[in-house]
Amino acid sequence: MGSIDTAKLRNVGFVGQGDAGKTSLAEAVLFAAGKTDRLGKVDDGNSNFDYDEEEARRKITISSSLHNCDWNGFHLTLIDTPGYTNFLHDTRSCMRALDGAVLVISAVDGVKAQLGMIWKWAQEFQVPRIAFINKMDRERADFRQAITEMESSLKTRAAVLSMPIGSAEDFRGIVDLVRMKARIFEFDGKGSFHVEEIPAELMDEAKEMRFKMVEVVAEANDQLMERYLEEDNLSDEEIFAGLHQGTVGGLFTPVVCGSAAANSGTHLLLDTIMNCLPAPTERPAMIGTDPKTGAEASRNPSEEEPFSAFVFKTISDPYAGKLTLFKVVSGELKGDSFYNATRDLSEKFGNILRMEGKKQVPISSACIGEIVAVAKLRETGTGDTLCSSSKPIIYPAPEPMHPVISFALEAKSKGDEDKIHSSLKRLIEEDPCLHVARDEETKEMVISGMGQIHVEVAVERLKRKFGVDVVLKEPKVPYRETIRKKVQQHYRHKKQSGGRGQFADVHIEVEPLPRGDGYEFVDKVVGGAVPRQYIPAVDKGIQEALHKGIIAGFPVQDVRVTLYDGQYHAVDSSEMAFKIAGSMGFKQAMEEAKPILLEPIVRMEITIPDECVGDVIGDMNSRRGKVLGMDTLGGAQVVNAQVPMAEVLKYAPELRSMTSDRGMFTLGFSHYEEVPAQLLDRILADLKSEE
Repeated sequence: MGSIDTAKLRNVGFVGQGDAGKTSLAEAVLFAAGKTDRLGKVDDGNSNFDYDEEEARRKITISSSLHNCDWNGFHLTLIDTPGYTNFLHDTRSCMRALDGAVLVISAVDGVKAQLGMIWKWAQEFQVPRIAFINKMDRERADFRQAITEMESSLKTRAAVLSMPIGSAEDFRGIVDLVRMKARIFEFDGKGSFHVEEIPAELMDEAKEMRFKMVEVVAEANDQLMERYLEEDNLSDEEIFAGLHQGTVGGLFTPVVCGSAAANSGTHLLLDTIMNCLPAPTERPAMIGTDPKTGAEASRNPSEEEPFSAFVFKTISDPYAGKLTLFKVVSGELKGDSFYNATRDLSEKFGNILRMEGKKQVPISSACIGEIVAVAKLRETGTGDTLCSSSKPIIYPAPEPMHPVISFALEAKSKGDEDKIHSSLKRLIEEDPCLHVARDEETKEMVISGMGQIHVEVAVERLKRKFGVDVVLKEPKVPYRETIRKKVQQHYRHKKQSGGRGQFADVHIEVEPLPRGDGYEFVDKVVGGAVPRQYIPAVDKGIQEALHKGIIAGFPVQDVRVTLYDGQYHAVDSSEMAFKIAGSMGFKQAMEEAKPILLEPIVRMEITIPDECVGDVIGDMNSRRGKVLGMDTLGGAQVVNAQVPMAEVLKYAPELRSMTSDRGMFTLGFSHYEEVPAQLLDRILADLKSEE
């Protein structure tokens, strides 16, 4: 048996859009459960979850963090996740480790685009959800509107378990709609409340909301529906049973409300987590692959199965070193080593650790469903599968999110250049959505991330953790060159300087190819005008010339070159001579073939609220973009567009400004198109000034 009763284990993530109050709610849960002796606050810089220096300074969650508490005999693992677009990739990574999620919705701001994306991921990983309508004590708080937006945007049915008594400055309690009692808060910071009868002026509304809730819960199974139709009501026990079954099955979303900052409504939330969300043993079998045979394999969440786990997060801790976080899927972890099936190697470890914010508590073993960490693994990374070597399995790692913004990166001082690579490697271990690569064409080191703040935070960590100071610059656009006209060119390379000379004569035809077809070489020489051994040298010379076009020195593409005639000298001809002839002949041909500059076009999917569609489409048109169509995702609109890369190098902060941080986008390379004539001179002038 493991160290925890698995049936009473709940792995719960606090998820939602930025500024909904997720961290404050997680802090309130810790305090209400007696895990902490004071209510940690983000604004005061003493949060148990947002303990990183950057998080304290910016007052936002940048990286998911874990803690735990006990409540009425249950053990809860709490994961506080980011809600801002720049850091949602970390939320997605943690989603697969959750057995349930608390969807935190602001009663003031309602539902934003980020929430639709998070909801989609929860469905993808089959994570049951409950909702907490937060900030009921704030000005403009609107409980009913928040539920209406949730139902319409996320396409779910709400099973409302509590309603507020008052709102904004008049918020003073909640009505427990299952037990039909009022909880009046004492606002002493401890979550204290006393129970009394529902105020007379709210009784009709409470009865109406309870009736709707029971009606929704009755749909959990046929027996409940039959009982409801017979009695027109359900007992409290039947309601709780129906809530659990319906939540786990994704039929509806239970909703409670309160104020995280005032620690109000937290006790009912804890009860709802305990009653509605599943234990790890209730989760479906996890499907993977047998690395020995390639056949499909699976593991049930059972102690009878061999040990298996998946790594969902890596942390670079300044004291413990590299921490590897994983969830146990089956069996039990004991001992001091395990097999990494993804990399086909065994790893030794020291203590098994349970995460408590920035602290780690050693434990002797880990059972099914437990989320634990080990320190200083050499090879294991995020996405790997750990298991028994006698019965290996590999679980599929989720598709990574693609970066949306890039910067050129260079060291401030020459002495740091060597340290950059090793330091960046350690950062990427912790954050796989950071991409770093050297652009061979522009000779720049390019760092890419999910937004400008994401990259800036990485650079700040680079300086703080590893002492490496770097400068960020806008990366160069990878333009290309091609031609519009078919031409023929004759070039003779002849050099005599005493002794053996150089001679090669080529006749080539150069013509444009369809966009994206690259380069093609055609040999049409007949009669041995150019000997067979020299023809590859002509091709090689042309390919070298393709690296640097004549307009601005960018690579040339989408051309076909046909070698159709030539001459050679029995003594003076050589491979080098024909290589030079091919290269020089092609360059001269390009000058006559109406060379043009091509720019990269990217495809974009921009997810935004309905009211921002006009502004975003107008802005896209001003960037020379083409809107290809629109789709609906939850309550948001997805604009599909193609736009020149040069126009969206700084799109992330600009979209954030346009949509009040309610928009997000993905982008990827699409194709190349000719630069409009009216912009060519300006682009060439800009390129010259950069040089």
